[in-house]
Formats: sequence, structure tokens, C-alpha cells
Amino acid sequence: MVVAAPGSQSCRYEHRGLEVRRFAVPDRIDDLRELYGEGDAAAARELGKILDDECPDIVHLHAFTRGVSLRLMREAKARGIGVVFTYHTPTVSCQRGTLLRWGRDVCDGTLDRAACSECTLHGLGLAKIVSRMGGRIPPAVGHALGRAGASGGGWTALRMTALVEHRHAAVRALLEEVDEIVALCQWVHDLLVRNGVPARKIHLSRHGVPLPRPSKAEPLPDSRPTRLRVAFLGRLDRTKGPDILIRAVGALPGLPVEADLYGVAQSGTGDGYVRELRRLAQGDSRIRLLPPIPHDRLGMVLSAYDFVAVPSRWLETGPLVVLEAFAAGVPIIGSRLGGIAELVRDGMDGILIEADSVGAWSATLQRFCDDRGLVEHLRRSIRHPRTMDDVADDMVALYHRLLARQNVERCTAG
Repeated sequence: MVVAAPGSQSCRYEHRGLEVRRFAVPDRIDDLRELYGEGDAAAARELGKILDDECPDIVHLHAFTRGVSLRLMREAKARGIGVVFTYHTPTVSCQRGTLLRWGRDVCDGTLDRAACSECTLHGLGLAKIVSRMGGRIPPAVGHALGRAGASGGGWTALRMTALVEHRHAAVRALLEEVDEIVALCQWVHDLLVRNGVPARKIHLSRHGVPLPRPSKAEPLPDSRPTRLRVAFLGRLDRTKGPDILIRAVGALPGLPVEADLYGVAQSGTGDGYVRELRRLAQGDSRIRLLPPIPHDRLGMVLSAYDFVAVPSRWLETGPLVVLEAFAAGVPIIGSRLGGIAELVRDGMDGILIEADSVGAWSATLQRFCDDRGLVEHLRRSIRHPRTMDDVADDMVALYHRLLARQNVERCTAG
């Protein structure tokens, strides 16, 4: 197996026994259509050279971006190589990237030019009424402006319907032309069917974890056993909702609870949000912002907590943190949304809360502080999650089926 990935320059190296081939993606973007449509031509040609060197039986795509694009997929198809695509995040089909209509309401994911254009414009900071007007501009206007070279600021807004139309065409072409699609959760499967993908082409294969259930919890520093202990893991990003947990704890100043946020800060763009989190937590010794847990200690650290909090505001396809918590024997408090709601059995191995509701989070924390026996009830019902071995078995079976079908098709054509 060879891993191919975009990079600043083309090179090759080995990582943990796996060969890695990087293919260069130019920094310069001459046409906005590269971002919304078929992707970068130079990057696709570089990938084509790798395909000629390696002669793979199957190419498995795990992204849909300017670098890992429709052009790249077609390089593989032109060589008679089977292509599998995994839909990992809403960014595949949602230009806003969250599948939340106006940033709040869950969207069914249907590709609709006007609706997606106005929601994208709103996500870029325009008022809703202005966004609605922009979403109704005829695409022909945007195409004409594009030919004239107009881009940036208001020009991009005026071109948005044309750009979204271009993006939708690229998404539909990808979903039609790849041989098989892997959906990591049910809502992705349903979204794909809703957009015309045949169900027979979609394979539901949920995430797995490599973690065994730990035999002994690692003690937490300065932890008071009488307090309810809650951990958050993941990106310090508004879509992940760590501010919801901080606000919920802060709303109940006398509550005997500890909230530890093991966060990964996003470079540059997330600085303002991290400052907001620190401001919200300031002066409350019950809330700690901590560095990420080393992977080899993850299960041992998590198992010392009563709950893992997953307050996401967007549709997760996992998330992996739910599986990591279950592998450590820890229940979940999470948003009743997307993949979280598919993995957590409400009232059995976790509690589901309406997304973005600080009041509901506060009430739930208060409930478990008042009745600690409920924590143990949930803990006893946890089932060990799928492992990465299970996921690997799914993929190997899928690859074998695809290769067998291609062989039949070749024999028939010959």
C-alpha cells in the first residue's frame, strides 16, 4: 500500500513502514473555479505520475478539495483503476461546511443552488436578507463576471450562484463517477441517496478505535473525588462547542463539577475563539484548558472521568471521541445531532441534549451531581466499540468485491 497526499512539493518518504508520496499543489489560485469545481490541474498531473509509477489496483480517496479533486479522480479512472471515496465531513457537499442552515438548523443536505448560495453568503458574514437576495442572482451574471476576471469581496458575492452551481456539478460528477462510496454514518448514507446516489453503491462502515479497554484509570492531578468529572477532547473550534460546556458550568457557580478541556487550538484562524474560551473560564477553578492527551495515555486518562462531553454544533460523521470514551468505559453527554445521536443510546450509555442549549447542559450536569448513581447506571451499559481491525476488514472486503466486478466487466468487454 502507498499513501499519496497533497503537499507543498512533490517528494517521497517512509512513515511507520508505509511509503508516502507527496504531490505538489500550487499555492497560487488563478481562477476561483478551481476552489469550487474540478480542482487543480497541476496537482492532478502530479498524481498521475505517481499512478504510473505505482500501478495500484484501487485508489481510495478520503477528501474532496482543490488538491484531491475531480480531476485527480479522473486520472485514476483514465488508467482503468477502480476508485473508492469516503465521505468524511460535511465539507464534501456543503459549501458552508457544517450542514447547518443559516448556521443553526440541521440541513437535509439536498444540493439546491439558491438555498446553498444564500446560506454560503450568510456564512461569509452577509446579513440574511442580503444573502437571500444574493442567492437569487442568475448564474449567468456570475459566469460573465468570472470571464471578466472579477473576484474578491463583493464580486465573489455576485458570482456565488455561479460558483455554487459549479461546485454542485463537481460533487454530482464525483458521486456518479467513483465506483464505490463509503458512508461513515447513517445520515451520510441518507444524504447521498437524497442526492441521487444509488443505495447499492453506498457502504456503511462506521469508525473504529485502536484502543483496548484499560484495566486501571490514571489518577487526575488535583481532582476531588466528590466532584462530577467531565472531559472535553478535540479542536477548540466553535463547531465543536467547547464554549457551551464552559458556559453551562459557569451558569452554576456552586456546582461540584470539574470540566477539563483537552483542546487542539487551530493555528491562526482559531486564535480569537481560544481567547473567548479563556475569558469565559477565567476565575473559575473548576474549568481547566489543558493540552491534548498523548495518544498512548488516552484510554487511561479518560477512564478517570465520569463523562466525556461532546457538545458539537455540526453534524459529525463519528465522532471518534465518542468511540474513544466508550473504549475507556466512560459515558457521553452529547448533542442530539448527526453521528453523536447514532452512536449514543440516550439514557443507556449516555445522555443526548438538544444542540447549542447551554440551559439543557446546565440542567444535565446538575442532575448528575444530585444523583451520582445515574453515572454508574450509564457506565454499566457501555458496549465496547468497533475496532480499526473491523474497519480494515470492511475495506478489504469492499476492495475484493470491486476488483472481482472489474474483472468480470473486462472479461465481458473482451
